[in-house]
Amino acid sequence: MQLSLNGKRALVAGGSRGIGLAIAHAFALAGADVAICARSKGPLAQAESALRSTGRKISAHTCDLADGDAVTAWVAQAAADLGGVDILVNNASGFGRTDDEAGWATSISVDLLAAVRASQAAMPFLLHKGGNIIHISSISGLKASVRTPPYGAVKAAIMEYAQTQALTHAAHKVRVNCIAPGSIFFEGGTWDVVQKENPALYGRILAGIPSGRFGTPEEVAKVALFLASDCASWVTGQTLVVDGGQSLH
Repeated sequence: MQLSLNGKRALVAGGSRGIGLAIAHAFALAGADVAICARSKGPLAQAESALRSTGRKISAHTCDLADGDAVTAWVAQAAADLGGVDILVNNASGFGRTDDEAGWATSISVDLLAAVRASQAAMPFLLHKGGNIIHISSISGLKASVRTPPYGAVKAAIMEYAQTQALTHAAHKVRVNCIAPGSIFFEGGTWDVVQKENPALYGRILAGIPSGRFGTPEEVAKVALFLASDCASWVTGQTLVVDGGQSLH
């Protein structure tokens, strides 16, 4: 079984590092032209350079995904750069942790509304030929999230939104799915920081993963590649958990 995205145009929101960059890279290696966005210019430029080594057409623009107008403008610019949109991946997260106005505002504006706005902006392109949306959620949305109430609640909302989108657009051959990763480790990422600043929490989370290790961005990217490919042509409205059994503990 070969997972090919030859001839596809893929947009990855929040694609400069971690899971987003891994997905963008996997898509490009599978034959897709890829557009990414991120808020910080430095990591975005580094990601763009790495993606160009695949030989595919690459578009990279800065975008504050908490800004609705900026999200709409990015989708339009990316579509112009690539000549259309076949796949949209909503990966960015504001990681709202605190159960206060600031924490909720961060998660709602980036994790939820950015996904809604990007989906709405990309939908005219996706409806034209049939397309694909993948939302990156989290296992935090599957159960109580005591340490990060806004993050968990908004990730649960994304799973429900994916189901609604899938049902709404199935007749137009647009598929919509979610991926719910567990704890993913990469250099400079959340768990890298926790390992240095809160080793007790790091050890407690690691002990709760039956597979005995944290996941990698590439392991999530492989699942995204499957969902974006024709091998998943009859898969829609689903949330695939990628967590090494963490949510079963």
